[in-house]
Amino acid sequence: MAISKNFYLIFILGSLAALGPFSIDMYLPGFDAIAQDLGTTVPKVSLSLSGFFIGISFGQLLYGPLLDKFGRKKPLYIGLVLYVISSLACLAVKDINQLIILRFVQAIGSCATAVASVAMVRDLFSVKESPKVFASLMLVIAISPMLAPTAGGYLIAAYGWQSVFVFLAVMAALMLVSVVFFLPESFTPDPAYSLKPSPIIKSFLGVIVEPQFYTYALVSALCFAGLFTYVAASPVVFMNLYGVSKTGYGWIFALLSVAFIGSSQVNSLLLRWFSSKSIVKWALLCQTLFSILFLTAALNDMLNLYSTITFIAMFLACLGLINPNASALSLAPFFKNAGSASALMGAIQMGLGALASVLVSLFPEDSVLPMPLIMTVVVTAAVLIHTAGIKKLRATDR
Repeated sequence: MAISKNFYLIFILGSLAALGPFSIDMYLPGFDAIAQDLGTTVPKVSLSLSGFFIGISFGQLLYGPLLDKFGRKKPLYIGLVLYVISSLACLAVKDINQLIILRFVQAIGSCATAVASVAMVRDLFSVKESPKVFASLMLVIAISPMLAPTAGGYLIAAYGWQSVFVFLAVMAALMLVSVVFFLPESFTPDPAYSLKPSPIIKSFLGVIVEPQFYTYALVSALCFAGLFTYVAASPVVFMNLYGVSKTGYGWIFALLSVAFIGSSQVNSLLLRWFSSKSIVKWALLCQTLFSILFLTAALNDMLNLYSTITFIAMFLACLGLINPNASALSLAPFFKNAGSASALMGAIQMGLGALASVLVSLFPEDSVLPMPLIMTVVVTAAVLIHTAGIKKLRATDR
């Protein structure tokens, strides 16, 4: 299926995949306002972000089997309706615990879009085309960090933090219309697919024991944990430590997303001359180097607003090269159970992202150090797993 002839399809899939990032990024400038309104602290508000990550991680395991049993569209309907309802319910919260719970439910809805969009790339495009399609999806996804915090900052300043959830509910409702009328069903439902626990567990086990899957899924997930560390820590770092305004924070977030967007699009060009495996290897090594330099500067109290932005930009640029290739390589061995593979990959990503964001909330609010420290730990682990995985794949002639 030619990519250039399916721009509208890639745009819809990218929009579905971007719902989760929009849900994460758009309310970040409102952390202070939420804390004041609900009588709590910013670190406790960040737990609503952790709750969202946990919900996505859990929900993807739920939707993977549903996508393989009922096709791609029906689970999407369920997820989007649940998302709209939970988003509107956030308007009535009275304390932070209610917000954390509703964000968890909201994530259960949004993860249907994340799993389905990735599985449909595997359905509709060849293994050779998939990295380019994932890079195109990433272009749409990466627009969310440019638009979401900036728009969220202005919305919150004008109408309060609740307005963000009204916007997200409307956004999801428009996506539901697009899915119903413009998105084709890409997978024939499998009536023989059992939703009993034993076959589902067997299906997931069949995915996770595949060396190519666990190598590149873990590499992608660990690098994404670094991204979620940045997302969770950035309100404290930029607004509390560096004194950036809500709208200024949104613009910084937008600026940093340019590194992510740019590198993901450069990836499409690099694929003309280099393999996906080669790009992952070198981008991962560069990301590790930048993380170590970032941590060294933090330990020696050498960071300021501009150097912090620079190090984060370099980290995100490497991620823009790693993620589309690692995602495509993870799913390449699968077809029949691509939904389960996609769900498991997403669950691992979001699970490690949730863990990283929780760790950030445990640190004091007066230091930049937690961000580069966690980033360095996760990318170093990714290098070790990648090295071991490549040896395993070579031993099996993959």
